[in-house]
Amino acid sequence: MITREQYHKELIGKVPKKWHKEMLKEFDKDMEFEQEEELIRKRMNNINTFQAHENEVYLLGTDEHGKDFQICFDAYNFIEWIDTENLEYIKEQLTKYIKTK
Repeated sequence: MITREQYHKELIGKVPKKWHKEMLKEFDKDMEFEQEEELIRKRMNNINTFQAHENEVYLLGTDEHGKDFQICFDAYNFIEWIDTENLEYIKEQLTKYIKTK
């Protein structure tokens, strides 16, 4: 991914200076959109709190860097995905992992 400074350097000598400001604004908008579209990847290393309230399920704990981390699920969707079959699959995968250690 190109940085704003790199993009600005590319503009110099290629397009009239009067267009730089507007082109940089467009670049910033594109970067904001890209950042919104990026998948957030975090690992919850330690779950220390569980809460179900109204239509939400919360898991709280610490992330891979030891910082507090919270995730909130729609309760209906959570139940729909974490059913008996999926829990059995998770247990099977964990058992395989433990046996290799």
